[in-house]
Amino acid sequence: MRSTRTPASHVAPTHDNRHTMRAVVQDGYGTSDVLRIAQVSRPAIADDQVLVKVHAAGLDRGTEHLMTGKPYAVRLVMGLRRPKNPVLGRDVAGTVVEIGASVSRFAIGDEVYGIAPGSFAEYAAARETQLAHKPTNLSFTQAAVVPVSGATALRALVDAGRLHAGQSVLVVGASGGVGSYAVQLAKAFGAEVTGVCSAGKTGLVTSLGADHVIDYTRKDFADGTTRYDLVLDIAGNPSLTRLRRALKPRGTAVFVGGEGAGTILGVGRQLRGVLMSAFLRQRLTLLATKERASDYESLTDLIEAGKVVPSIDRRFPLDEAPDAVRLLETGAVRGKLAITLEAE
Repeated sequence: MRSTRTPASHVAPTHDNRHTMRAVVQDGYGTSDVLRIAQVSRPAIADDQVLVKVHAAGLDRGTEHLMTGKPYAVRLVMGLRRPKNPVLGRDVAGTVVEIGASVSRFAIGDEVYGIAPGSFAEYAAARETQLAHKPTNLSFTQAAVVPVSGATALRALVDAGRLHAGQSVLVVGASGGVGSYAVQLAKAFGAEVTGVCSAGKTGLVTSLGADHVIDYTRKDFADGTTRYDLVLDIAGNPSLTRLRRALKPRGTAVFVGGEGAGTILGVGRQLRGVLMSAFLRQRLTLLATKERASDYESLTDLIEAGKVVPSIDRRFPLDEAPDAVRLLETGAVRGKLAITLEAE
């Protein structure tokens, strides 16, 4: 535990819960056109939560799904006709300004990063179990783009993929948010990494440390010339036949996402793959959704060791967050987008 502060009070003396804040909100589901800047009440915190003064927030495809309410199963949890929490955002980096009665891992003034629903705002409430201390060598903006995508890549490689040093890894969708971390993490774990992306993004993937880069407009990664121990299917569109052709006889394919245009592609394909896997030597598996502090702490160690560096395409101030979401909708993003609230 990094904090050396002993809070005398659970509330910072200069902070008032009754104050309002600026935030990016949505009154219904849809494209980025439903977003607007509004003045809303600061969130109240539960006993197991902290209130974070947001310095920066990251933008990921999951946030887009929450905005569009697609796939429709999202609405069963988030709200049928409109989001229960109208403030957008999940990735966060900032400073703790208030702590709940049962919080023991953080103190007022700690610099943290992790998950805080409603992070596109000046303040956000976060569970203690979904935060970690911010890496000391990252700015708030850099830290804000790590949690969702970085932890997803980590779990895909370690939990689902069971990666070992010396294995070969193929990352399909290597230039996106999750892919940019997957390439670096796989290298850090001692794998030989091949990234698949479009022609305009090959330079980025090479700079991330990939040993080989395949431009999917010029070469089919599943042409049978090379087979891999582990394939991360982030792009979401290869057929099961192609995925299996890219795998070694006992290789593993992890269905990580397959996201685009506010929907999740290929869900039926993924389920068929998992069912098929029961009758194969090859293993086809889904990635379970988890948000846990231990993953962010593992990422912190790798980041502070210089083995992982966030790749930020562009930064947007809070007032221009809808523009950032519009750019994400185009699919033209390399790495991650950040929403900034404090000058660094």
